[in-house]
Amino acid sequence: MPDLSSARVGVIGGSGLYTMPALELIEECSIDTPFGTTSDLLRLGRLQDVETVFLARHGAHHQLLPSEVPYRANIWAMRSMGVRWLISVSAVGSLREQLRPRDMVVPDQFIDRTHQRPQSFFGDGCVAHVSLADPFCPTLSGLLADAAEASMPSGHRLHRGGTYLCMEGPAFSTRAESELYRSWGCSVIGMTNHTEARLAREAELAYASLSMVTDFDCWHQEHDAVTVEMVVGNLRANAVATEPILSLLMQRLGQERPTSTAHHALADALITPRDCVPAATRQRLNLLTMPYWGRFEG
Repeated sequence: MPDLSSARVGVIGGSGLYTMPALELIEECSIDTPFGTTSDLLRLGRLQDVETVFLARHGAHHQLLPSEVPYRANIWAMRSMGVRWLISVSAVGSLREQLRPRDMVVPDQFIDRTHQRPQSFFGDGCVAHVSLADPFCPTLSGLLADAAEASMPSGHRLHRGGTYLCMEGPAFSTRAESELYRSWGCSVIGMTNHTEARLAREAELAYASLSMVTDFDCWHQEHDAVTVEMVVGNLRANAVATEPILSLLMQRLGQERPTSTAHHALADALITPRDCVPAATRQRLNLLTMPYWGRFEG
């Protein structure tokens, strides 16, 4: 297990969370990655004296569709900046009566319905199969849920566990789709987290999500169909509520960093023999494979 005592914590802000006002900014970083440019500048700072890297998933002015987010570049950049714990803050729709707008969910499972996104760093002559049976880090998710429960503002409720249905978007669901996802036992629906979680596992980052409910999707007959105005109003309230949660989480991470099986996810996942991987692919993957294959100098 690598020594992660000084590793950084990353936060990816979704719809409504484009800045972290409490972050004591140190510098703004533009990272060149083998997978293109990131959604926005990465902002390195301190939160509760923990070195934290913040990135706006859709860009500072929300200019990227969910399918346009450069997920591989974002996750690669986080790892290159020394991040090993990654928290996603995301807007979701509810598929359950008990999960009401402005509630928060820390999910523990996924169903993926996307079909237009690169979902792996590997390929081009190098094969790896990571385990994704438990796609969220249970330890980090537990700490996140504890922090949310301890600092939840009035009018918000926390729910531990649940299945996040990841759809392609950008349009919201049809009623038939919404009912189908409910019949599958899904709890919330969003457009981003599964892609991040899969890549975070390959990059050996512990990943957890604070999913903020903005609406009832369109299945609920007693509520209006989803509109941007409805979502934006609840986004603003949820964004304000995240600040004390993240501050408390960082305070606790500053006391002790948890270990996670995600931190050595590639140990038994690399299938292709090192010497059979093309040089260009070795170079591109060096950041991830170096602990197992050594630094590529080619």
